Amino acid sequence: METLVALLPMILIFVVFYFLLIRPQTKRQKEVQSMQNALERGDHVVTIGGLHGVVHQIEDTQVVLKCDQSLLRFNRSAIAEVVKKSKRFVRGVSKKV
Repeated sequence: METLVALLPMILIFVVFYFLLIRPQTKRQKEVQSMQNALERGDHVVTIGGLHGVVHQIEDTQVVLKCDQSLLRFNRSAIAEVVKKSKRFVRGVSKKV
C-alpha cells in the first residue's frame, strides 16, 4: 500500500503531462499533416520561414511556390498554413484562378 502511495504522485504527473502536452501536440501534428496532404494548385500558403506564395506545382514530397516572378521548391513539410484555398474546382466545375 505504501508503494502505491509513493508512486501515485508520479502517475498523476504523467497523466497531467499526457493531457496537457502530449495529446494536444499529436492532435496538432495530425491537423498539419492533413492540411499538407490537401494542398492544391492555386492555394495561398505561408512556409515555416514566413514566405508567402501560391502553390504552382505539387509533387510527392515537394511543392513549388510562385512568389512574385520566382518559382521556389520546398518540402511539403515546410508549409505552415494555408491562408486562402483555391477556388479552382467548385462542385466539379473547373474555374480559372
